[in-house]
Amino acid sequence: MDPMARNRRTVTEFYDLMFNRCNPRLAVERHVGAEYIQHNPQVADGKDAFIEYFERMAREYPGKRVSFKKVLADGDHVVLHCHQEWPTDPHKNWAGIDIFRLDMSGKIVEHWDVLQVVPDTAKNSNTMF
Repeated sequence: MDPMARNRRTVTEFYDLMFNRCNPRLAVERHVGAEYIQHNPQVADGKDAFIEYFERMAREYPGKRVSFKKVLADGDHVVLHCHQEWPTDPHKNWAGIDIFRLDMSGKIVEHWDVLQVVPDTAKNSNTMF
């Protein structure tokens, strides 16, 4: 399989498993490499910190869902443009960009993200997706 196609599949399977199916431990076991570098200031580095954070998110925000609007690959990086739905959060809809770096084996080793609340009104007729 083409490495970029493999990387796109790895990242989307990882994200779906940890976010939609609420199983970050299995997502890490299947798709994360020897190290995991995290750039989100709310989550510590390392696999255990990632698992702990997303297990807590699953408990605190039941029914959360993500859908992928765009999946872009460039070399060892994959970028997701996502719509996150958090039904129990005051801000129910979020637009997100997640960037992942994968190692030569196709395992995730680094992550960056930015999130923005989807507003009720906009000054244009474009959507965020």
